[in-house]
Amino acid sequence: MLHSRPDKDQLDSVYKIPVFNNDPLDSTLPKFRLCNNSIDPELAYRLIKDDLLDEGSARLNLATFCQTYMEPAGLRIMSETLEKNAIDKSEYPQTTDLENRCVNIIANLWNAPENMEFMGTSTVGSSEACMLGGLAMKFTWREKAKKLGIDILSRKPNLVISSGYQVCWEKFCVYWDIEMRCVPLDKDHMSLNMDTVMNYVDEDTIGIIAIMGITYTGKYDDVKKLDELVEQYNQTAAISVPIHVDAASGGMFAPFILPALEWDFRLKNVISINTSGHKYGLVYPGVGWVIWKDKRFLPSELIFSVSYLGGDLPTMAINFSRSSSQIIGQYFNFLSYGYRGYREIHERTRSVAKYIATELEQTDLFEILNDGDNIPIVCWKMKTTIDKPWSLYDLADRLRTNGWQVPAYPLPDNLSDVVIQRVVVRQDLSMQLATLFIKDISESIHALNHAHIIIYGHSDENKGALGFTH
Repeated sequence: MLHSRPDKDQLDSVYKIPVFNNDPLDSTLPKFRLCNNSIDPELAYRLIKDDLLDEGSARLNLATFCQTYMEPAGLRIMSETLEKNAIDKSEYPQTTDLENRCVNIIANLWNAPENMEFMGTSTVGSSEACMLGGLAMKFTWREKAKKLGIDILSRKPNLVISSGYQVCWEKFCVYWDIEMRCVPLDKDHMSLNMDTVMNYVDEDTIGIIAIMGITYTGKYDDVKKLDELVEQYNQTAAISVPIHVDAASGGMFAPFILPALEWDFRLKNVISINTSGHKYGLVYPGVGWVIWKDKRFLPSELIFSVSYLGGDLPTMAINFSRSSSQIIGQYFNFLSYGYRGYREIHERTRSVAKYIATELEQTDLFEILNDGDNIPIVCWKMKTTIDKPWSLYDLADRLRTNGWQVPAYPLPDNLSDVVIQRVVVRQDLSMQLATLFIKDISESIHALNHAHIIIYGHSDENKGALGFTH
């Protein structure tokens, strides 16, 4: 095939971008102030791409719950809708309809009663969703207290939750001046202690948080038992106490794997639930959901009518302008996978978690605290009978040499002397990768057992949450 000689303009368009030359921008990316001149977008892309080279691979990051893979078609529809503003419902009515469809689908998964009028919204993540759920409970408590003649200005409302809470609940309590009453975890109660939880409740309690998938261990709180205890308390309480379920992880997992498990709106006192679309909803980071069982549980003060771009729209979110792409990505997954697809994906991730747990147990070094039975994460600690010159912190460091990010961290207060390690199994952790991971763990253990140098104090020192992320 003959090629014509390129003209000067064509040559300029190809060769005007310096990539690996002595251009000063190769080594002096702006850190404190803007450059005076513009540079070609392709060069900016290359420089930033190179700047990120030494970061860990997201696929090998076993610390995060957030999705690190989506179907190419899903990524394509998301990238083509990045410019759509989710808050602008009058300008993008069809996108708004997709959001409403997602709310309907999730409410159905959570068994919203047909004789009630559920309400819900998308959020930036489950943390914003938790804030909204908490605010609804605070406002409801405040109105009930006023009707009873209680001076709410002289009282500080409280929230009851296990010490295995995610940090967003601590933020909520700080931001809105709530006392956080933590029910301690202990060796016999690795989730919310049903023997003591009601001891933390009084007439100033705005609600109790049940967690479906504790970040530290992956355990589910016994929401059905909690509902029974709360129902008994509410029979004589001046101010009834509701349950909000923080199902950031389990809310998009349990309905497919444990559909008979009663933790959702089937329970009388569960009034609101939140979840992360970007965890086991299988969307890239940036989307969460919160749903109230009935509109009476969402105080009208939290629903704002906003005049925006010629339209009048209701909003209940804390954040305002943000891209619609994650919402559209969530609907894409619902449409593409369907119920059966989600179930098969979650069953596969659970199988991988079971495999990893079994292989770790066969080393005779570790006690398995969670084998993927609830959400597909595996947690383990060193057996107390094992005397090794290395710790889980050392193992985490060693695994990093192969690119694996596997956090080692202490449990919350009351169990802070217990150091555990955790693997989160996501959709893109295939069995092939899992066998490679086990191989690298075995080699890491061998290397640590035969190491001639141990960093002074490394094995015994509590290093905090090494690589740990919510």
